[in-house]
Amino acid sequence: MITWRRCATVALTTLLVACGSAPRQPAPATPTTPTPSGAPTQGLNQPPAQLATTPSPYHCAYTAGAKGTGNFYLDDGPQETLPEWLDFVPEPTPKAEPLHRFANNPYTVLGQNFTPLRTAGKLNQQGMASWYGRKFNGQKTSTGEVYDMFTMTAASPILPLPSYARVTNVKNGRSVIVRVNDRGPFKRGRVMDLSFLAACRLGYAMNGSAEVVVESLAPGEIPPPVNVAQAAANPMPADAPVATLPASSAGVTAAAPAAAPVAEAKPERVPVSVASGGGVYLQLGAFGSLTNAENFRDHMARDLNGEGATVTVQSAGNLHRVKLGPFADRKAALAAAERITGSHNLQVVVTQ
Repeated sequence: MITWRRCATVALTTLLVACGSAPRQPAPATPTTPTPSGAPTQGLNQPPAQLATTPSPYHCAYTAGAKGTGNFYLDDGPQETLPEWLDFVPEPTPKAEPLHRFANNPYTVLGQNFTPLRTAGKLNQQGMASWYGRKFNGQKTSTGEVYDMFTMTAASPILPLPSYARVTNVKNGRSVIVRVNDRGPFKRGRVMDLSFLAACRLGYAMNGSAEVVVESLAPGEIPPPVNVAQAAANPMPADAPVATLPASSAGVTAAAPAAAPVAEAKPERVPVSVASGGGVYLQLGAFGSLTNAENFRDHMARDLNGEGATVTVQSAGNLHRVKLGPFADRKAALAAAERITGSHNLQVVVTQ
């Protein structure tokens, strides 16, 4: 796999403790070790070594600057001209791959405890999917691979890394297979972040997000089509919690309860810092690497766009804290944490 430096873990219950699953960091110009099995090997914005002989049935249509194209975070949209070979990029075939050593460890983000699955094919979910593009292009994913927005990949909070999933747009019935090699999103109700190409083929790149059904796939598994009519009959509000799907004759299998983020009986402790100049900040994570902290900041800034606060990095020596704020007081900070996580069982802890 690509060599990358593990970040230092901070022993706070609500910080991101699985350093192997830390969000994207800049990729080295030249890999020092072979690319992981199943990972793309082409250069950024270059066609894969083998293109499909026929185009995808879902043409990637995106018009920069058109109405509806401003829903991505800041400069995260694609370039103005898309590659002419884009429709010929093949979808991945589910196959057995060794799990990443660190990216499948339990971790915590803002009071949300995540326990990634260790076996593929054990989870079906319905919820909102977003996408990420140019801002993260060329950066490392949680598996250490280089993110390429023109490949069929995705990020999931709990699916095994790496693994495969089929994603179906509930609104239009479009369905694609992606290789899951990254962590995120962490906002309430979000089940997956897709690459630009995957989102474009599903028909929601112009809208920023869409309600989808995510099916984890075992090696060699190609399940029957999703019952889109059934899924559409139970639409989810954008801020609703993630839902596991009921079993049905359409091949949708109920997910095991343990697959969801672990709920603690006691109140979650959310670190909050009070700035010397006034204002209260939610602490989202802390890192021994500034690069990891900055990339986590960018990831969370996109997830939390619209919260009316700014995600920043505060450095003190070798410790780099990622914070959200400022808020007027602790009550406002806690309310923001509850909106983001959907949890009302939180306890504010003041940090320096």
